[in-house]
Amino acid sequence: MDKILIFAGTTEGRELVQHCTSYLCPESADQAVEIHACVATEYGGQLISFDAISDAQKESAPGIRVHTGRLTTEQMADLMKEEQIDLVIDATHPYAVAVSENIQLACTRCGMEYLRLLRGNSHLNVDRDITVVASIEEAVEFLKNTKGNVLVTTGSKELAKFTAIPGFQSRIFARVLSTPDVAAACAELGFQGRNLICMQGPFSEELNVAMLKQIGASYLVTKDSGKSGGFEEKITAARRAGAQVVLIGRPVENTGFSMEEIKEMLRQRFGALNQEEKKEKRLVSLIGIGMGTQENMTREAFAACEEADVLIGAARILKTVENLGKPVFVSYRENEIKDFVQAHPAYKKIAILLSGDIGFYSGAKKMLDLFGDYHTKVYSGISSVVYFCGKLHTSWEDVYLMSLHGREQNLIAAVKRHKKVFALIGQQDGVNQVCRDLCSYGLSDVKVHTGENLSYSNERILSGTANSMSEETFEKLSVVLIENPEASMVVTHGTRDEAFLRDKVPMTKSEVRSISLSKLQLKEDSVIYDVGAGTGSVSVEMALQSWNGVVYAIEKKKEAVRLIGENKKKFAVPNLNVVEGLAPEALEELPAPTHAFIGGSSGNLKQIMELILGKNPKARIVINAIALETVAEALNCLKELPVKDTDIAAVSVGKSKEVGNYHMMMGQNPVYIISCTGE
Repeated sequence: MDKILIFAGTTEGRELVQHCTSYLCPESADQAVEIHACVATEYGGQLISFDAISDAQKESAPGIRVHTGRLTTEQMADLMKEEQIDLVIDATHPYAVAVSENIQLACTRCGMEYLRLLRGNSHLNVDRDITVVASIEEAVEFLKNTKGNVLVTTGSKELAKFTAIPGFQSRIFARVLSTPDVAAACAELGFQGRNLICMQGPFSEELNVAMLKQIGASYLVTKDSGKSGGFEEKITAARRAGAQVVLIGRPVENTGFSMEEIKEMLRQRFGALNQEEKKEKRLVSLIGIGMGTQENMTREAFAACEEADVLIGAARILKTVENLGKPVFVSYRENEIKDFVQAHPAYKKIAILLSGDIGFYSGAKKMLDLFGDYHTKVYSGISSVVYFCGKLHTSWEDVYLMSLHGREQNLIAAVKRHKKVFALIGQQDGVNQVCRDLCSYGLSDVKVHTGENLSYSNERILSGTANSMSEETFEKLSVVLIENPEASMVVTHGTRDEAFLRDKVPMTKSEVRSISLSKLQLKEDSVIYDVGAGTGSVSVEMALQSWNGVVYAIEKKKEAVRLIGENKKKFAVPNLNVVEGLAPEALEELPAPTHAFIGGSSGNLKQIMELILGKNPKARIVINAIALETVAEALNCLKELPVKDTDIAAVSVGKSKEVGNYHMMMGQNPVYIISCTGE
């Protein structure tokens, strides 16, 4: 049988005893654990019996023994030897330095394993209304030179020192434990009647405020008892009641473990959790921390971090809350995080911290799917677009949102279509590349606002044209807001033939392009093949329509390949990719298409269609044919290949030509437009 000795005269000590009795309940006799709780007073023993152990636990617990009374180092060592203790946990008050030293000394003499439970520090800023002193003696000396009533909340043990303050019987109000021996000892010192308040804490903020106002307190004397000791409630209450705080500084503790770390150590050492805990669902909170500083976090998000047993996130993000002193796991990879959470069941409240807002290009969506079997909560943060637009004094409801952080998106098309475009940048030289691309596609005069290190002390915001900003140096993690007053969302196929660079390369004429594109039924994000692209007139129009997709222009002639590249720049369509080669071989390495336009097949029409349908059996295909042999080949394909929704249109176009004072209609070659969809 393993035996654990817990020095448990604190709230944390009682919680630890409760944890051991409920979670380390054995499933077989050889796993039994016996708990020994050591407290200084009978009252402490009663709290262990009534608060830490429920009636049900008293029946099922593997065994608990409570030892009361203050012990010397020798007595501690004797207890450890007599009870054959295996592990000692020191959960005494952080101000009880001498007691902790005695416990450590006793453990050293007995060769006993020692764990120190650290109480979390408070996180309130020390302001002008808090006077910090090193000891009770210094607090007394300070108060001797003041006037007004004082509420002392440091306990009865050192209350005698406050009798050195002139008129202490009327000025000093002592709040102590509600036991007969404590009340009697305080009365002997001269504290009685309304100046002696016997109550068991910790206390709510409202009760503290009422008490301070009731006695007309000008000062509150307290120790930093941490969150579990109600310290923050006392400080905020004092501020509300207009009382100055005299804070006894906490002794520095450099070594030890948090409550959750000790629980995890116990779980790993003494066996699996009981069946009820295995069934218990744990809470995973996804917390948007905002722009990266604690001041930018919402109060709700920060409170969730305070309540968490463990904090998870990237190293940069965890620095935001490092003053909480919580256990952390540094990772931003979903599977690593899931594995960690599953491997540490003692952590009941898990906080996964994410930059910015969880709804703006965040990993929260994947996390929600990953932790579908857990209770989950979401805490929104302030996104970079909201913060940055606020700094620029501009609205963001009309901003088009993008991310170039690990993503491929068509920024040029977005700038041409939207008057305001916001983008996250996540790569070195990313801002400069954006500006160079804008200049390359004829957008050198658009206004670019760049923000780096937003919300930090070294925050920098610059504005200028794409041309002037292209030579600046920026941080890797930056954002841009691009303003283009000339933006237009109007996209109509049927661009004039004269607008394209052509030379002697064949080109699908405007009217035929319009009908063919209508038959394709493109979407904004389509993936399209243009087989036999020629000058690229069809490719360009498809890229303009499917601006959030991609077009692959496949062409075997070098002169045509050069022209497609020039037209790509002229029409500013970076989502158009030129592939030099002969189909179908040139298509083999390309991603599966959603649509395909075949303007030239070099006699390989069937093989081309088979490859397209092999990549995507539901692809939409449009074929242009002039030669009757090509028409016949296409008709055979429609019969032999798995396609539906077939349609054939013969288009004859006449274009006017000026002859003197007259306009003569000149007929163009008739074109067959054949369309179908894979089954």
